[in-house]
Amino acid sequence: MTDQNILRVALAQISPIWLNKEQTLDKVSSYVADAGNKHCDLVAFGEGVLPGYPFWISLTNGAAFNSLVQKELYTHYVKNAVNIEAGDLEPVCALAKKKNIAVYLGTIERAQNRGGHSLYASLVYINQQGIIKSVHRKLQPTYEERLTWAPGDGAGLQVHALKQFCLGGLNCWENWMSLARTALYGQGENVHVAVWPGSEQNTFDITKFIAKESRSYVISVSGLMRVQDFPQNTPHLDKILENAPDMLANGGSCIAGPDGEWVTPPVADKEELIVAELDYDRILQE
Repeated sequence: MTDQNILRVALAQISPIWLNKEQTLDKVSSYVADAGNKHCDLVAFGEGVLPGYPFWISLTNGAAFNSLVQKELYTHYVKNAVNIEAGDLEPVCALAKKKNIAVYLGTIERAQNRGGHSLYASLVYINQQGIIKSVHRKLQPTYEERLTWAPGDGAGLQVHALKQFCLGGLNCWENWMSLARTALYGQGENVHVAVWPGSEQNTFDITKFIAKESRSYVISVSGLMRVQDFPQNTPHLDKILENAPDMLANGGSCIAGPDGEWVTPPVADKEELIVAELDYDRILQE
């Protein structure tokens, strides 16, 4: 085995400082640095971890028409979303270059080219030179997500070379969309990065299935969200916590090999940087 044949990957299973862009960005950066210090080639984060998944929708009657609560929470969300054109991700890009590590980062993107008021669940790929190479906007938000995220498009369905490997990624429920997967397979993807807000129930089956279907490595990386992760200055926190369980997202990050067997079984209920090595020859064998 040569060094080009081995990809050292890190799954950053973390909670955000919910809807606080600056503090969550600092936390993300600390995990990028930690993965770099552990000589990883790639670090991946869960869906929308910067600055957080819109958990309030299902907890506060998000579909209520003309609700001041929903308007104020959405305003807070927009103000803390990521504006890539304005340079919000420059600290992560600089760190990726310094540590020579690629990054897949789930963000809530406030798109400047969409008037600055449409939000997207976007999966951003930053290469080892610190350059943003793709921004994949989730094709179709799932269920209540449609109350806060706009539909994306296929422009971000791109793959990226890293050592001998070919990386691609999808957001959450997109991993069940056969044509989205096929678009990446057709470009030669052999390491599939699936990002999730956090649920072992979701990752346990689909991770193995995609690996068996594609004969590729599949990295499922999830977030965490606990009641204590809501900052005290969150608008309408009392209404959110009224119906919130102690654990809103329990992680479940895992890796399946090209034969569909576990490289790393799902890790639940704890914040952790999960590190593993992927062998390119295993892809060819399968």
